Amino acid sequence: MKDYGTAWRILRTPSLTDQIYIKAERIRSIDHKGLQKIKEGIEPEFTGIINYSVMALIQLELGEESSTPLEMYDAERLYDKYIKKAKDLMTDKNHDYGEAWRNMRVSSLTDIILMKLLRIKQIEDHKGLTFVSEGVDANYYDIINYAAFALIKLLENNEKGIKG
Repeated sequence: MKDYGTAWRILRTPSLTDQIYIKAERIRSIDHKGLQKIKEGIEPEFTGIINYSVMALIQLELGEESSTPLEMYDAERLYDKYIKKAKDLMTDKNHDYGEAWRNMRVSSLTDIILMKLLRIKQIEDHKGLTFVSEGVDANYYDIINYAAFALIKLLENNEKGIKG
């Protein structure tokens, strides 16, 4: 926000989905190739995935036809609202699933994020219509949480001196 303000308000949700996709594909590419040419690691990409997902949720709420900038206070309030919702969902799912994500690989979390993005793209291509599946917003929340899990695992691995 300090660097770019709310310039992202001009983006339609499919454009935000594509931005998230680019970040997830970069993570997968680095993992697959085992090296990277751009020095920025994968942690900032997972952070970007979280931020773009929150932007998409905000766009879903406010509508994408408006490129009206948000005041800093309003943007922060909305960001906090969606992060809280994502955290509450994470807590509820952790209760039911017993923190199974802790036994997953970061590469699997990346693959699940990519799968969720493909689901979102299909829903977007069908003008938001779904028959039995959750909507776009539920997938963005899941993406936020999977990216947060990946960041936690990366942090824990770094502390233990484990790669990936």
